[in-house]
Amino acid sequence: MDGLLIVMSGFSGAGKGTLMKRLMADYDDFAFSVSMTTRAPRQGEVDGKDYFFVTKEEFEKAIEEDGFVEYAQYVGNYYGTPKAYVFEQLKKGKNVILDIEVQGAMQIKEKFPDALMLFVIPPSIEVLLKRLRARGTESEEVIMRRITQAKTECTYMDRYEYIVINDDLDTAVKEMYAMVQSAKFTVSRRREFIDTVIDELKSI
Repeated sequence: MDGLLIVMSGFSGAGKGTLMKRLMADYDDFAFSVSMTTRAPRQGEVDGKDYFFVTKEEFEKAIEEDGFVEYAQYVGNYYGTPKAYVFEQLKKGKNVILDIEVQGAMQIKEKFPDALMLFVIPPSIEVLLKRLRARGTESEEVIMRRITQAKTECTYMDRYEYIVINDDLDTAVKEMYAMVQSAKFTVSRRREFIDTVIDELKSI
């Protein structure tokens, strides 16, 4: 059985990366889709592990070659999900997590209706601002641009299936895992299996 495609979006600073790393550390049936971006690496980020860091020209060349499942621009930079790795992992039965902005998420929702849509939020906006400033990697101007972006992103929240409140990490990870397991057994996502059972019963 193929794995589940999982779309994770959320405000910058909500802790999506931390959640994903913990989820994959605790459970072995997940794979993280490494995105491509034109933004500069943050301290500690590794090319090919956290992101594929490329130039604007390289990214636009990949767009021309239809190399993305989705892509979008966010706060002046491109972000995209390369196709090949995603499909390879799904065929292996892995649940592939895409950490993408709402623009790209809506593209995925249209192309892959069975994708599981998760939106991560902090327990409060006060906590969000504290986390963004604690990074120490961006100016106050950039931080406020991220807050402005969050105002737009929140208008898409009702188009996601689940909201994950990232307050306590242990709790949030367990809740996310339960959401994924539950989603695998919905009628829409098991349609192919159900149709096979029906056909077999008809043949008896």
